[in-house]
Amino acid sequence: MIKGLYKRREALYNECKIMGSTNLLRKQVVSESKKRRLIFFTVILLGFIYLAVSLIFGDMGLLKYSELNERKVHLEIQIKEIKRENRLLRSDVKSLKEDPFYKEKYAREEFELARPDDYIFRYDDR
Repeated sequence: MIKGLYKRREALYNECKIMGSTNLLRKQVVSESKKRRLIFFTVILLGFIYLAVSLIFGDMGLLKYSELNERKVHLEIQIKEIKRENRLLRSDVKSLKEDPFYKEKYAREEFELARPDDYIFRYDDR
């Protein structure tokens, strides 16, 4: 009977030892799983941070886009002014080619020319 109890006790001890090692193994597996999840989510988070930073501050980012958009608006305004000036110059050229009275007026105002029987009066701006 004592031998039977001793064997039973030894069997229980071995069983507990096996269960303890499986618990330890389970804890290691859970720990490794948590580490892997942490590494995975850290890599994903760092990827999103990189994408956000490059989206905002990169060569083709939002800051560069807004800067280029401002430049585009400024250039469009310059283009409109130059087109308006071109229209005025074309109308002046057309008038100079076709209208003799406009030619005479232009010569009198720009070059201070006059006909032989005309008098020119000049005033000092003081």
